[in-house]
Amino acid sequence: MTPAAATRRRARSPALASRAVLGTLGLLGVGAVLEVIPRTGLVSPRYLPPSSEIAVALVREAAGAAFWRALLDTAIGWALGLAIAVVAGVVLGVVLGSVRALRAATASTIEFLRPIPSVALIPVAVLLFGAQLRSVLLLVVYAAFWPMLLQVIHGVADVDPVARDTALSYRFTAWAKIRYVLWPTGLPYIMTGLRLSAAVALILAITAELVIGAPGLGKEIGLAQASSAVPAMYALILVVTSVRLEAAA
Repeated sequence: MTPAAATRRRARSPALASRAVLGTLGLLGVGAVLEVIPRTGLVSPRYLPPSSEIAVALVREAAGAAFWRALLDTAIGWALGLAIAVVAGVVLGVVLGSVRALRAATASTIEFLRPIPSVALIPVAVLLFGAQLRSVLLLVVYAAFWPMLLQVIHGVADVDPVARDTALSYRFTAWAKIRYVLWPTGLPYIMTGLRLSAAVALILAITAELVIGAPGLGKEIGLAQASSAVPAMYALILVVTSVRLEAAA
C-alpha cells in the first residue's frame, strides 16, 4: 500500500466510525420512541406494542426452526429469481444494445411491457403454479428483469465510437469486442442494474409470499397478523427491513 493510500484509509476510518456511531444512536432513538408511544397511550399497544415486546418476540422467533426455514425460503426465491433476471437482462441487453435495428424494433414492446406492475401478475402466477416457489420466481424475475435490461442497453449504447471503430478495424471477434470494448464501459451500468434489481426482487419475493401464501417470511408475517400475534408480526417486519437494506446496499 502506497503512503497516499494509507493516508486516505486513515482519513476514512474516523468518518466511517462516526457514521456507525450516529447510525446506532439513531436506531436506539427510534427504539426509545417506539417504547414510549404505546406506554403513554398515544397509540394502543394492541396495534403498536412497545419495542421491548417486539425485541422479545424477535428473540422468540429466532429461537424456532420455522423462522430460519422461512428466511431460507425467502432467500432462495430472491436469489434464484435475481440470478435468472440478471443473466437474461445482460444477455438480451448486449444483443439489443449492439444491434441498432433490433433495438429500434423492440423499443415499443419494451416500453409497453415494462410499466406493467408485477403484482398485477399475481392472479396469473397463482393460476399457473399455485402457492409455490415458481409463482414467486415468476413475479421476481419479471420485476427484476427490466432494470437490468435497460441498464445494459444504456451501457452498450454508451461505448465510445472510437473504441468500437478500432475494434472493427482490428477485426475483433465477438467475444473480444464484449471483453475489451463492451465490458469496461458497461460494467458500471451492470452494477447499477444489479443493485436496483436486487432491491426490487426482494420486495416482490416478500409480496408474493404475503399475498399468495408461498413459503417465506411474507407468509409468516401474514400468519402472525391473522393470529393477532402483533409483536411477532412487527419483529418479522424488522427482519424483512434489515434484509431489504442489505439488498439495497
